[in-house]
Amino acid sequence: MTLAPAGRRTAAVLAAALLVPLAACGSDDTKKDTGGSPASGSASGAPAANLTVLAAASLTDVFKKAGAAYEKSHPGTKLTFSFAGSQELVAQVSQGSPADVLVTADTKSMDKVRVDTGTPAIIAKNRLVIATGEGNPHKVYDLKDLADTKLKVVLAAPEVPAGKYSKQILDKQKIAVKPVSQEPNVRAVLSKVELGEADAGLVYRTDAESAKDKVDAVEIPDDQNAVAQYPAATLKESKNAEAATAFVAWLSSPEGQKILQDAGFQKP
Repeated sequence: MTLAPAGRRTAAVLAAALLVPLAACGSDDTKKDTGGSPASGSASGAPAANLTVLAAASLTDVFKKAGAAYEKSHPGTKLTFSFAGSQELVAQVSQGSPADVLVTADTKSMDKVRVDTGTPAIIAKNRLVIATGEGNPHKVYDLKDLADTKLKVVLAAPEVPAGKYSKQILDKQKIAVKPVSQEPNVRAVLSKVELGEADAGLVYRTDAESAKDKVDAVEIPDDQNAVAQYPAATLKESKNAEAATAFVAWLSSPEGQKILQDAGFQKP
C-alpha cells in the first residue's frame, strides 16, 4: 500500500523517535566499557598511569613500601623506581631521560634542575649516624674516632648529598678523615660496612635502621650533625603530569608520611 504524504511524515517521526533511545543505550555502553578500564582512572580520583620516579638511593627501602601502598590505593597506577645518588639523578634529568617525578636527598641538587621541575615540596628529613660492624668491634663512639688512621673509613663522594653532609660535619668539628674509598651513593657506603670491607662509614640514620641486623649505628649529637632535606617535584616533561602531581602530593599525606616516619625519616 502506498502512503500518503502525511502518512510518510508520521512514519519518519516514529522511526526517529525509536532511534533516540537506541543511541542513548549505545552511549551508556561505551561509557561503561571505558569507565571501568584501569587506564581511565582510580578509585581515589587520581588518573591512572605508569609513573617513573627518580629517587635518592637512601629512599630505596621506604619507597618500595610506599610504592606498594600507593598502587594498592590507586588501582591502575604502576610505579617504577630508579634509585641512585642525587647527582646521578640530576644528570639524568638534564640529559632528558624520560621520567615523571624526581626526589633528591638535598635541596641543592633539586635546584640544579629547577627549569625542568615543578615547585618542589620537602617530604622528609634525615640525619647522619656512624655505621659500624655489628657489635661495634672497633669501638667507634664518636666522630673523633674516625680520624684513627688504623680504622678503615668509607664516605660518600663529595658530590653526593651524603658526602656533602659528611664533609660539613667533619669540617665543623675540625676532624681530618682519610677514607679508604669514596662511594657514588650512601647505600654503597652502607654495603661496604655490611660486608666488612670497611670498619665504619657515615650514612643516614634510616640506612642503618634498614640493616640493623648487620650494622650498629652510633648516634651523632644534633649540635654536631647535619639535617638532610628531601624535596620531591614533578618533571615538566612528564607525559603523566596529573598522575605525577597526585603521587607527589600523596607523599605529604598522612598515609605517605606514616610510611616515611615508620622507616625513621623525620617530619618535613
